[in-house]
Order: sequence, then structure tokens, then C-alpha cells
Amino acid sequence: MGAARKGLDGFVVATMIVLCALWGAQQVAIKLAAHDVVPIMQVGMRSGLSAALVLLLMWARGEELSFRDGTLRPGLLAGALFAAEFLFVAEGLRRTSASHMAVLVYTSPIFTAIGLHWTIRAERLRRHQWLGILLAFAGIAVAFAGGWLHGGVSLRMLGGDLMGVLAGAAWGATTVVVRGSALSDAAPSKTLLYQLAVGSVLLVGAAAVSGQVTQVSFTRVAWASLLFQGVIISFASYLAWFWLLRRYVASEVSVFSFLTPLFGVTFGVLVLHERVDVAFGIGAALVLAGITVVSARGLRRPALAAGGSGGRQDPAGA
Repeated sequence: MGAARKGLDGFVVATMIVLCALWGAQQVAIKLAAHDVVPIMQVGMRSGLSAALVLLLMWARGEELSFRDGTLRPGLLAGALFAAEFLFVAEGLRRTSASHMAVLVYTSPIFTAIGLHWTIRAERLRRHQWLGILLAFAGIAVAFAGGWLHGGVSLRMLGGDLMGVLAGAAWGATTVVVRGSALSDAAPSKTLLYQLAVGSVLLVGAAAVSGQVTQVSFTRVAWASLLFQGVIISFASYLAWFWLLRRYVASEVSVFSFLTPLFGVTFGVLVLHERVDVAFGIGAALVLAGITVVSARGLRRPALAAGGSGGRQDPAGA
């Protein structure tokens, strides 16, 4: 795209607030329908639906679906990591709250930064960014320590929180694979298709192996959740996100992604009546502060600030 990307304006600010609100609501949507469709089947089916919609869009646009461009192997690996991320999200949501998951999965930029530091020379971390990483991990420690000491928090919930961090790590690893392979030059739709299609197959397969594939009851709530996740979140909102990235300065637009965990916690409290204790609130604030330091435009090296295709650059984690 030859035209210079635009800076922030009222349209992009309003659009990003809407997108962040939608992304923040997805953990709540999974939790709401968990009694009817187990989370792992939800994410497996919604990924399959989204993959079909992306494939249909590519066909309508006349985009070529070829494996001769060197994207097959990294695409399969990215899809496997995508499946791992949402396996941790799905199983974690069976144990912990949507509010906790909405924050902890957003540790992904930390793991991305560490992975890129060791794999791409131009994206080495600076001293300030290492301090940001330490701040984020300190926040995780505070959140876990507070939960451990809090009498009402069980080991099961702490295990779910740990899965949230592992989901963030898997998401970060996915980005590293994309940035360091032929996928970095592929069309965003193709990169997204790899992840959705492979992820759907592996997640439904994992549900079958674990005996959860039959735990499905298509109630109105279940249909509403699946359509919201598959059509609105994993398809329409990501198309809007990629459209914004092609027309506006990516580093400025991406800053708004930090609103997503805040929306997630808010929806968890308002819709699911979840409690967020003081220790987790302090830990979450430290995590978000650390991520801000790592991702801050002024602290990045030029190559990192410019960005790349970045593959699934969605801050929704889906």
C-alpha cells in the first residue's frame, strides 16, 4: 500500500473502542454458554465457522490459495499454537473467572517480545523493555500470591489462572512464528485461515479425545454465543482490525488494545457477577503497566515500531 497511513481521528478512536468492547466480551460469551456447550467445543466450532467465512471471502476476492509460497509448514505450526492457546483458554474458563482470563491472556505481548528478542536481531529488547517485562511478571506474581492467600480462592481457580498465562504464552509464540517465517509476507486472510482451520480441527479433536464432544446442547444462548464469537468476533471484527491497520499508523491504533482487558473485567463483573479481589486488581494493573512499557512506541527500535504484517495482529486473542 503506497499511500501514507493516517494518524488517529475520531472515526478510528470510536471504532477501536467498539472493537475492544467486543473483544472484551468474548470470554464472557464463552462462560455464559458453558452450561450448554463446553468451552473447548465452543472455540472449536466457532473457529470452524470463521474459517469457512474467511475461505468464502478469499474466493469472492479471487485470492489464490496456494501452498507453494512456503507458508504450509509455518502455517500448520501457527495453527497448532493457536489451538494450544484456545485449549488453555477453554480449560481455564472451566476453572477461573472470565475477568481473570481476560487479563491474563493479554500477557501475550510480553512473550512475543521475549521470543522476537531471541529470534529477530532487529527486534532486540532495550533495558527499559526488560524492566517492563519484570514489572509484568511481578504483577502476575502479585495476582497469584493474593489468590493463594485469599481464603475464598481455590487451587482449581489458581490452576485456571495459570492456564490463562499459558494461553498468553501460546499466543505470543504464534506471533513469533508468523513474524519469522513466510507468513509475514502472506495475505492476512491466508494467515488467519491457517490458524482458524487447523485450530478448529485440533480443538474438536481434543474435545473428542477428552470425551467432551458430546457435551453440546444447542439452546438459544448457545447459538447466540457461537454466532457472536464466530461471525462477529473471529470474522467481522478481525476484518475491521486489518482494515484499520492498512490505513492508520499501526502503533497508534494498537495502543487501544489495552482497553480490551478492562472491558473484559467490567463485563465479567456486570454480566456474570464475578468478584475481583484487591490483590488481583493490583497485579492486573502491574501487568498492563509492564506491557505498556514493553510496547511503548518511544522505547521500541525503529524496526519494531514500524511493525510488519505480524500475522494475527488481533489484540483479541482469538
